[in-house]
Amino acid sequence: QVQLVESGGGLVQAGGSLRLSCVASGRTFSSNAVGWFRQAPGKEREFVAAIRWGGSVTKYEDSIKGRFTISRDNAKNTVYLQMNSLKPEDTAVYYCAAKVGAITNKSEYDYWGQGTQVTVSS
Repeated sequence: QVQLVESGGGLVQAGGSLRLSCVASGRTFSSNAVGWFRQAPGKEREFVAAIRWGGSVTKYEDSIKGRFTISRDNAKNTVYLQMNSLKPEDTAVYYCAAKVGAITNKSEYDYWGQGTQVTVSS
């Protein structure tokens, strides 16, 4: 099992920044890729970004390219999501997820965190 704990969410004004963290514990060697997803009220969960633990392969959803950056610190078993130029439409619960195998923008991840709320005011 892999346990994932997100943190760093909060309330920010439009144009502001937040950095989300996802700390992995447990059998972390059993996962190769970590992704961030988000779910806004009344909407389906959607892919945001993903990264491999090894190497620098990343993948981003089109609407956040150039504003969000995913990165990792293997020594700390932590994946970050730096979010800049936030917009009200970025408001959602953000989830961290991990899986074995290649990164993907599909929700076929094996392990999920509890989520952290991000609210962007206009």
